[in-house]
Parts: sequence; C-alpha cells; structure tokens
Amino acid sequence: MTIKVGDKVPEGMMTVMGAEGPAGISTADIFDGKKVVLFAVPGAFTPTCSMAHLPGFVVHVDAIKAKGVDTVACMSVNDVFVMDAWGKAANAEHLVMLADGNGDFTKALDLVLDASVYGMGARSKRFAMVVDDGVVSLLNIDEAALEATSAEAILAAL
Repeated sequence: MTIKVGDKVPEGMMTVMGAEGPAGISTADIFDGKKVVLFAVPGAFTPTCSMAHLPGFVVHVDAIKAKGVDTVACMSVNDVFVMDAWGKAANAEHLVMLADGNGDFTKALDLVLDASVYGMGARSKRFAMVVDDGVVSLLNIDEAALEATSAEAILAAL
C-alpha cells in the first residue's frame, strides 16, 4: 500500500557521496528527530527534473529551511555517482542527494514508476513529502506535470 500522511517512513538504506566515497545512510539517520523535505524525481539529468524540479529546490532551499526544516533531500533511483555528479552540476551543495540505486526504498514507499517504455526501467514517481521525526505530514505526488511537488508548492504548504 502506498505510504500516506500519518505513516512512519519505512526503514531502509540509501547511498550518499561522502568525503571518502560512497556511504550508506539509513532512513533513521535521515528522518529521526528532524523535519525533512524529501522530493523524488524519475531520473537525474532528465529534462523536467534538471530544468525545473531540482533547480526550484536549489533556489528555495534557504526559504524552506527558514520554515523549520532541517534537511532538504533529493532522491532518485540512480546510482550514487550519478546523483553526486548531478548535484554538483546543479549547484545543489545545500541539498542531500540520495541514491536509491536498486529502488528498494521507492518500492517500500509503493511509489514506483514503470518507465520501461522510455528504456529506464523501474524508477520513482515524482513526489515530495514533509517528514516530521519519521512520520509523513505531507505527501504530494505528480503523475504527469510538475505542480504539487515543486519547491514553490512545498514552501507554500509549510
């Protein structure tokens, strides 16, 4: 069943690029005791994700954090090297770039997008959520466009 407001974020692991290279990070490390905005994209370096979704959060990260958010994180079903390169290319140094390489966390959320028709396999749906101490307090999913999951929409909801 798809995660919903009021649900606890499932336990899982993702990967970030650390100073020493790829490093695992647990959902507990990401969400416990924090207010987190997590937004997910179908793919790093893809058109809408690169030209609109990620840039909106890069521009508005300080305003979002000013609303009491501890962490703003971007997640994609891509490997950690791609997520790191994408973050650098987009000047996203104030965001946490999370790689869900095998899509395990995305599957646990039941937010999988079948992008096989585009040759991309299983990816994440475009979504944004606010998580307070591990519990989802806002969940927006965009099925076709970038409206409910934009940085501007999340900032307005905070």
